[in-house]
Amino acid sequence: MHLHHLRAAGVSVVLECPPDALPAILHWGPDLGPLGAGALEHLAAELRPRSDQTVEVPIRTAIVPEARTGWMGMPGLSGHHDGGGGWSPAFTDVTCEQHGQRVVAAATDPYARLGLTVTVELDPSGLLRARAELRNGHDLPYTLDALNLVFPVHGNAVELLDQAGRWSKERVPQRRPLTVGTHLRENRRGRTGADAATVLFAATAGLGFRRGEAWGVHVGHSGNHRHYAERTAIGRTMLGGGELLLPGEVVLAAGETYRTPWVYATYGRGLDEAAHRFHEHLRARPGHPVRPRPVVLNTWEAVYFDHDLDRLLDLADRAARVGVERFVLDDGWFLGRRHDGAGLGDWYVDPAVWPDGLHPLAERVRKLGMEFGLWVEPEMVNPDSELARAHPEWILKAGDRLPPPARRQQVLDLTNPAAYAYVKERLLAIVGEYDLDFLKWDHNRDLVDPGSAAHGGRPAAHAQTEAVYRLLDELRAAHPRLEIEACSSGGARVDLGILQHTDRVWASDCIDPVERQDILRWTAQLLPPELIGSHIGAERSHTTGRRHELGFRAATAFFGHYGIEWDLTSLTDAELDDLAGWVALHKRHRELLHTGTMVRVDDTPESVRAHGVVAPDASEAVYEIAVLGRPATWPPGPVRLPGLDPETVYRVRPLTPVASRGAAPVWVSGELELPGSALAAAGVAAPPLFPEQSALLHVEAVTATA
Repeated sequence: MHLHHLRAAGVSVVLECPPDALPAILHWGPDLGPLGAGALEHLAAELRPRSDQTVEVPIRTAIVPEARTGWMGMPGLSGHHDGGGGWSPAFTDVTCEQHGQRVVAAATDPYARLGLTVTVELDPSGLLRARAELRNGHDLPYTLDALNLVFPVHGNAVELLDQAGRWSKERVPQRRPLTVGTHLRENRRGRTGADAATVLFAATAGLGFRRGEAWGVHVGHSGNHRHYAERTAIGRTMLGGGELLLPGEVVLAAGETYRTPWVYATYGRGLDEAAHRFHEHLRARPGHPVRPRPVVLNTWEAVYFDHDLDRLLDLADRAARVGVERFVLDDGWFLGRRHDGAGLGDWYVDPAVWPDGLHPLAERVRKLGMEFGLWVEPEMVNPDSELARAHPEWILKAGDRLPPPARRQQVLDLTNPAAYAYVKERLLAIVGEYDLDFLKWDHNRDLVDPGSAAHGGRPAAHAQTEAVYRLLDELRAAHPRLEIEACSSGGARVDLGILQHTDRVWASDCIDPVERQDILRWTAQLLPPELIGSHIGAERSHTTGRRHELGFRAATAFFGHYGIEWDLTSLTDAELDDLAGWVALHKRHRELLHTGTMVRVDDTPESVRAHGVVAPDASEAVYEIAVLGRPATWPPGPVRLPGLDPETVYRVRPLTPVASRGAAPVWVSGELELPGSALAAAGVAAPPLFPEQSALLHVEAVTATA
């Protein structure tokens, strides 16, 4: 019996690897400290499952649970060979090897002739992840129904937290008690989904951003997937997940393999610590953006489909004037695209609108010192397009019927080699001709009945997702400087799978600052601010109709990858100057915002929200305090500012003028100095703002306390 103890950043994982069974995690959670071989064996003896009155042998739960061990919960591997064999595998020949913080177990079932390789690794951030690869060594085909991985949770977890949502209101948190049974979140949309669980947590009572314990899982996959929490009658709680496969979607011929997506597992003392592990993992990626995130202007809410060169040139001039660094031309530039019902798939610049191509606009944008980008939706096709009329067989569908239309479009079958080659050629041609710096890559409908004629009508959501990943990688390999945003009806493709191939996500089509306060707050449970597109919209929101002052809109967007979604040609000179001031302010602080540690504040006064980012060395921080409604009492109470060094004295001052509807707090004058311990324990007075206004605070170290 081999035991492996992995430790990093306050997290321990104890993995048991017997020679005749798949590896099992005995402990995942707080750091256990250094353990010698003897102590580790004693601990393992305490943590191994014990038998109950109904079984003679303890029920063992491996990372890929097997029914043959007596496990009566959700199976890890589900499938069968033609004729029904291999439906209950027994992986009895197992070898384990440890390489640093990675353990690889290679297992076989000699009877079913199946091979399974399980990889478990602990990141330096303390983020745990695992995946499995199944190989069919039999002459008979093997139909794979599911391959899930599970992680054990300490018995003191009593509640569940995950996310739901819809278009323009993504990542809405929801809580419920953890009870015996299975809490199952299945996504069958063919994309991550606006209603995705995102991260499914099991937690102790009273979980907050900086209190309690949380164990969470995230499936890093952009297609169909499942997350689940399972509490059994024998007292074990497991978190699991994997890709959700449609019937007959993966059939392995002799010698073929299937590999799961990475399933990520994060532990934290509070939700902030659990989030930080994701953030640190992403920031350590070789491809993580390292240069300052350029301020973006996207033209969608400025012009929609009305592409007029003179108007767009004026918009570009004004964008440069306010400090924009990347100009993105949104939907409407290609053949026949005067509305959303035609043209998708015809990826040629429309000469009726652009007789000289996009060159006049691209040249002006670059002359003004900005990068140039375009909107595309390569995975989709309008039935009203030259492409669909020429190749109706390139549409994903079940049998001879088209899926119900959504946004008057269908899904292009990228598993078809000819369709894939066409899209790849068109994208390479457009990116090359205009030397594009950026693509806003959209995906505006679910994959309903995604059968592929190229594969005999079998379901193709899995293969479609893999094809999209491959297309993104080939495009970036050909153009290494190109950055790509994952947009999907707003925030319906936010996951760590797509972020292995892209540079940022669009969190939501809703940029109403009231809605964005929560959308950004909970998107941050997975992603750091620099990966989240965060734009300033018009005074009147295009999705909700609410009106807000520039200060609230700009402050809400301030922490993310900053941008503008607004018709600047409608602004006065004074309004342009005000906007330029916000852009300049963001540029002064974006290194802090995009490298620091996110903090979200628990227990704020009624109707008040607060969050911030603290520099890695705790030398400074920026916080936002927002008043979202009218509290029953007035003025609001103090707001704590966590995350600072308790021994350091800080000066607190407003980052922008505070429009106060009463006596201003002392910090508004810039004369407040307190140690970090006092700011975290007592806090500062909330500014007496009108509803739907906010203030930014800059906290800067003065000296260490004696």
